Amino acid sequence: MPIERFAIIDSTLREGEQFSNAHFTTADKIAVAKLLDEFGVEYIELTSPVASPQSFEDCRTVAALPLNAKVLTHVRCHMDDARVAVETCVDGIDILFGTSSFLREFSHGKSVDEIIEDAREVITFIRDHGKEVRFSSEDSFRSTEGDLLKVYTAVDGMGVNRVGVADTVGIATPRQCYALAVELRHHVHCDIEFHGHNDTGCAIANSYAILEGGATHVDTSVLGIGERNGITPLGGFVARMYADDPAGIRKKYDLPKLRELDELIASLVGIEIPYNNFVTGKYAFHHKAGMHTKAIYLNPNTYEILDPADFGLARTINVAHRLTGKHAINHRAKELGLEFGEDELKEITRRIKTLADAGPLSMDKLDSLLREWVVA
Repeated sequence: MPIERFAIIDSTLREGEQFSNAHFTTADKIAVAKLLDEFGVEYIELTSPVASPQSFEDCRTVAALPLNAKVLTHVRCHMDDARVAVETCVDGIDILFGTSSFLREFSHGKSVDEIIEDAREVITFIRDHGKEVRFSSEDSFRSTEGDLLKVYTAVDGMGVNRVGVADTVGIATPRQCYALAVELRHHVHCDIEFHGHNDTGCAIANSYAILEGGATHVDTSVLGIGERNGITPLGGFVARMYADDPAGIRKKYDLPKLRELDELIASLVGIEIPYNNFVTGKYAFHHKAGMHTKAIYLNPNTYEILDPADFGLARTINVAHRLTGKHAINHRAKELGLEFGEDELKEITRRIKTLADAGPLSMDKLDSLLREWVVA
């Protein structure tokens, strides 16, 4: 997949505000926006300015920052909302309308034709004010495909910059995402954006699959925070794209900033970074099993698809346990300036494994055993 073919729309300051613990102050939003910009995301999306008086002021404040990223806000497909959004001086406005039978029956109660007519007025207004505009169908994967394509084709003809596919409840599969993007490409000429929730754990896979099918933009949030259990996590999505093209991703994004972003958001919303988090988790580059550690010492690519150094991180190797192997013990001995013959190495490794059956050893204890063996 060509690296130029996709862009990230980071929604930490919009979707992320819907996370249970989130309450970003203006200063918080400025700090997050600046760090996202330094990382290199192409777009930063902010909470609707009609949500509250402070949300309006925050949109204006972030939109006025000297950022390389374009600043977006997200509103209902309604003229009242569009007028307020334009006043914030953002670069683009994302509008949404529920198209699934659930939302049409239990939310706004409008037909597909009525949705299209409402969209026409709002899209025309936004475009007349020189803003980018995206039209998204909320709950896309529980919408009838014919209805979706009718709406998308209509708004594409109205000159939107992007149409949005939203897996609002996290029900989609990668195969469905790919197939919808392929079909949609036959009907629209504009860009295609994907917003995927992670209720069933498919958000990253869905984001990747829909890009393969022809989409161009993916919504993310730092640590994946958002409504319920969130959306496509920025770190996980970047890791997936890095696996395809490490050099391209290194050039496109300032990867070491990812740790700063994860740490900042974790502190602002009062959570710990998960131990198995993509890239920045405590054990993301940790190796333990003897067969793994031997291979890692010889060539890290054997058991690492990501190079931790590219993210400003380092791998860790645990050798003081019963799963260890003689190659790992030998490597540690050499770090200490010690040399063992083959038979000695096998014997000391057996000794360490036996002791570690009672529980993992500390590195200090391991080092003492190695030094004592030489003295003995």
